[in-house]
Amino acid sequence: MKLQLAIDLVDTQGAIELVKELEEFIDVVEIGTPVVINEGLRAVKAMKEAFPNLTVLADLKIMDAAGYEVSQAVASGADIVTILGAAEDASILGAVEEAKKHGKQILVDMIAVKDIATRAKELDELGVDYICVHTGYDLQAVGQNSFEDLATIKSVVKNAKTAVAGGIKLETLPEVIKAQPDLVIVGGGITGQEDIKAVAAQMQKMIKQG
Repeated sequence: MKLQLAIDLVDTQGAIELVKELEEFIDVVEIGTPVVINEGLRAVKAMKEAFPNLTVLADLKIMDAAGYEVSQAVASGADIVTILGAAEDASILGAVEEAKKHGKQILVDMIAVKDIATRAKELDELGVDYICVHTGYDLQAVGQNSFEDLATIKSVVKNAKTAVAGGIKLETLPEVIKAQPDLVIVGGGITGQEDIKAVAAQMQKMIKQG
């Protein structure tokens, strides 16, 4: 199990400062969609240059023109690029093909996918690297979580790894760990806390213990 830090609400410099503090506790750093929208892929490039040993994920949530968009993210230093599970199969294949060409990975975000089991099985067959259950910001607000969906995905996939995102905090982490995803994605559960180092260290310890 690996810990991914999702950075959503700061600019490039702020993101780099944050990772300087937390680098030793995280495996993957995510340049979140809001950062990409505000700063462009320059944010991805700057992060990879600042931390060449960290895995950098570009959360582009691609929906179309996937091959091209993946190529641009990879050229900027992304190791993992996200595409939406709701995208067409042709787009998923385009993303996978482009990523493989460069030895990089594709994470599929299942946000808003209604039939999780069927789609996860299809995505697995299309050769994606990660399938991520994601309780979006707007659904977290009404009290939803992803653990049941994670179990569903794990029961149908043969090759893809699994990831979980959306509102994960120190208090809910034991429940996440029980479900054994490959990637635990935490944003505000770390960055919104008073002592971010202590929280990240504690999360890393719990994840490593599994």
